[in-house]
Amino acid sequence: MTSEISISLEDFQKLDIRIGKIVKVEDHPNADKLYVLQVDFGNEIGVKTIVAGLKQYIRKKELENKKAAFIINLKPAIIRGIESQGMCLAAGDKSSGVFSLLSPDKNIEEGTRVS
Repeated sequence: MTSEISISLEDFQKLDIRIGKIVKVEDHPNADKLYVLQVDFGNEIGVKTIVAGLKQYIRKKELENKKAAFIINLKPAIIRGIESQGMCLAAGDKSSGVFSLLSPDKNIEEGTRVS
């Protein structure tokens, strides 16, 4: 199946995708399926709060200290009372419950741009 929507390279380049290190994972106080992540993007960007719907697929232990790809220039959104300052990139299958964060296979510095 292919996507029916095509975007230009210029549109894709508007996304600021960076490698971040998840330094803290908490249960969202107002939602059963959400985590509140504190993600370090290095000195230039700092730490951002990301609300992620991963709770039913990935355990806290698996997320802590993990490096992954995040979109960090999305307009902030209030999700069940907490401001989310980006989005983590993950792949998975809801029917099987198998999910994985998109993460580098080498030790890439926090804040490195994905292109």
